[in-house]
Amino acid sequence: MVATLRKGRMMQEWNPTRRELFKAGGVGAAAAMLPSTVATGAAASSPSPDPSPERDGLITRAIPKTGERIPVIGLGTFMTFDTVSDRGRERLKRVAQEHWRAGGRVFDVSPLYGRSEINLGDFISEMGISDRAFLANKVWSTGEYLWDDSHAESNLRRSMRRLSRRRPIDLMQCHSLTNVDVVVPLLHAWKKEGRVRLIGVTHHEPAYFDLLADWVRRGDLDFVQVHYSIHTRVAEEKVLPAARETGTAVLVNMALEKARLHAVVGNRPVPDFAREFGIETWSQFFLKWVISNPDVTCVIPATSNPAHLAENVRAMRGPLPDPDTRERMVRYMEGIEGFDRIASMPWYPGKSYRGLVSRAQQAIDARSPWPS
Repeated sequence: MVATLRKGRMMQEWNPTRRELFKAGGVGAAAAMLPSTVATGAAASSPSPDPSPERDGLITRAIPKTGERIPVIGLGTFMTFDTVSDRGRERLKRVAQEHWRAGGRVFDVSPLYGRSEINLGDFISEMGISDRAFLANKVWSTGEYLWDDSHAESNLRRSMRRLSRRRPIDLMQCHSLTNVDVVVPLLHAWKKEGRVRLIGVTHHEPAYFDLLADWVRRGDLDFVQVHYSIHTRVAEEKVLPAARETGTAVLVNMALEKARLHAVVGNRPVPDFAREFGIETWSQFFLKWVISNPDVTCVIPATSNPAHLAENVRAMRGPLPDPDTRERMVRYMEGIEGFDRIASMPWYPGKSYRGLVSRAQQAIDARSPWPS
């Protein structure tokens, strides 16, 4: 990584044919719109200084405003890392370890996610990577009154402690555009002061995407985090074009639609046409569809299951779908019963997370006549 991270070996020159461009780099390589590459050896993008044979062939993307490269698959922590049980923590530790071992370097977290920040901080500290991982965090409140930054200041200091972080947080984001008119100027102040390296804004609800795109255009941001999947493609209308035009990196949340995409496809096999691109599982199908868009820098699927993590990280190696195949993938999904109703399905169907967030939500739902 630039300035704060040691460099790995130089990338080998690659001179592919047009067909190879489509297969190895997807839409991005074919269009030459975004500097996406397949790394050889220890990727120059990696926050880790140690070479690993398992990271050969890792697909990375450049952060436009810095040039540093990060792997295209990161790890989200909403709900999944919010656990208090020892057994659950052990599983989560394995998830973090396997993500890192497979070449993943990006972790996205928030103080709002219950125990997630504490758990992730414990794991990466035990792994010795607290200052080597690319950490994306969030802030939403400021203080006791408008423009008072005491709460935000307290949250930043607490996050640094929880994450055992000695160097600046890599990316600090305004969470879901909350108090955005005050938070973005504060983020710029923190960046100027060297307390965070990069700044951005986030949202997962399409109803807010016009406002999200507006902030990308006028906020002088490094990142935008947005909900984008083979089902929810509305980000293509304004958010992704705004990011492309302003040189803003894109983090993607909900690429798997909180397990709802998997619920719709059930036990059916992936279509044969997708196997040409090394797609063997539905996780690869959905994630490769997203990362083959050249505007996408990194996708952050969340999971508490080490086996599911293993499926997710396989998507950051091998060929990516070309534009025609991406269209074919959409048409295939549109022919599956229930695909058009995903937005009305509950998150994580058939699963139950019993962390601090879910308990607090259930407590309020029990008191409120208006369900969440």
